[in-house]
Amino acid sequence: MGVERSPRGEPGNDVAVALSGVTKRFPGVVANDGISLTFRRGEVHALLGENGAGKSTLISILSGMQQPDEGEIRIAGRAVRIASPRAALKLGIGTVYQHVLLIPSLTVLENLMLGGPWWRPLDRAATLKRFEELSGLLSARLDPDAPVGRLSLGQQQQLEIMRALWHGELVLILDEPTSMLTPQGVRELGVVIRRLRDHGVAVVFITHKLGEAYELADRITVLRLGKVVGELAPGQLRELDERQVVDAVIGFMFGRREAGEALEETLTGEAEALPRHAVDRSGAPALALQGAATRGERGECPLQEAELEVWPGEILGIAGIDGNGQKHLAEALAGQRPLSAGRMVLNGRDVTGMEVVQRRSVGVRYITDERLGEGTAAAHSVATNLVLKQIGRPPFWAGGLTRWPAIHRHAREQIQVHDVRTPSEQTPIAKLSGGNIQKVLLARELDPEARLVIFNKPTYGLDLQNTKLARDRIRAGAGTRGAALVVISNELDELLETCDRIAVMDGGTIVGVVENAPGAEAAIGRLMIGADAA
Repeated sequence: MGVERSPRGEPGNDVAVALSGVTKRFPGVVANDGISLTFRRGEVHALLGENGAGKSTLISILSGMQQPDEGEIRIAGRAVRIASPRAALKLGIGTVYQHVLLIPSLTVLENLMLGGPWWRPLDRAATLKRFEELSGLLSARLDPDAPVGRLSLGQQQQLEIMRALWHGELVLILDEPTSMLTPQGVRELGVVIRRLRDHGVAVVFITHKLGEAYELADRITVLRLGKVVGELAPGQLRELDERQVVDAVIGFMFGRREAGEALEETLTGEAEALPRHAVDRSGAPALALQGAATRGERGECPLQEAELEVWPGEILGIAGIDGNGQKHLAEALAGQRPLSAGRMVLNGRDVTGMEVVQRRSVGVRYITDERLGEGTAAAHSVATNLVLKQIGRPPFWAGGLTRWPAIHRHAREQIQVHDVRTPSEQTPIAKLSGGNIQKVLLARELDPEARLVIFNKPTYGLDLQNTKLARDRIRAGAGTRGAALVVISNELDELLETCDRIAVMDGGTIVGVVENAPGAEAAIGRLMIGADAA
């Protein structure tokens, strides 16, 4: 996993936050159902659970974004009402979310000074003093006057942690903190988490990665359908090896009947639904990208002389440290970003000048990493989103009229086939979980006419079950339809499980391509750090 295993210390005795019977209801669902939990100072407490288990709602309550309908929250033994995010920070509860919330054009210090009372003059000296205190605590080396847009993702995360601890070092909530980091960044975060724990901070660590929970957590709690369904205390974690911990956690998450089967899939990969198939490269490639270059805005990494080939039925993975041109590659292949040089050939046809609609007509499909916003129209129904890229065309439009019965019938069929969990096809897609939104995108893009499908971080933020389903769909898209697939991911394990070959990007170009065979992981690692070429 890239994180050194945290030594198991004695449980913290100083209770930072205690939840008792916390319940939160939304129309049609109980998100948190009588949750009682204790977060202790000097302890890393991992929260695990599937999408929809209630983790996000619980974080929202602790960070002041939502108010519980029932129950009590006590901080240092005193009952409190966390009325707002500012109130949470003043109580010493800081949250670092999956996505960076910093302002790139402002400096490190200016980002830390934001959010204070508008009537009080900004105090640079006091801010700098606190910055130096937290820099020492985190062992962070940040230039206070550097623009945030120039920082690496790991440095930006250190700054987010600083901001979360600004008003006090009581509780730090980390929501999927490793999802955007490189292996080196994950290791560095592990060091920071242990330093904070040893300093007496209560660290709440939300993750989908069971290996990270095992390596970093002193205590693990599992949520399911809004309830606490299991916990592994420090004493238990000291006595169990990784396989036993994962077995216990999956048993809590899925129920004992499914635990053994899910465990084998997680640890060994032996229960894959679809085996990797042989790829015939004797003929011409389905996709050929030749000398491709793009233009980027300031701070972006454009493509530079990028070249790759993908054959029918092949899955080509794209690995590399985030920010090395992967986004430009995905958008250039999909037709969303024009090439400034080079050409793209699909099944013998030059498609370089084609825009999105034209490329879709020849079988190009794109599943973006931004599910809400770019990938879907959040306020519109599941049914509308399933035909979003066919607006105005048969069979769902005729003579300028929308054929709603046909659209809704099509949606109900897709919901059933792809097991989309939604109250109805008319439900706004933004109300679905991340896993179910991804199912809608896969249903829409992996159609029989697909000839090239680009996946950008296809399982980002998904739980164990939906991750497996998405990867099965990717393999099925290549194996049963013969489409050429390109999978861009920060998860090297995902690429090794899914792909036939793996290309590595650095500085906007392809620096090497590795066959997925024994030794591939080491070869990819050498390419990522610039120590080799393939």
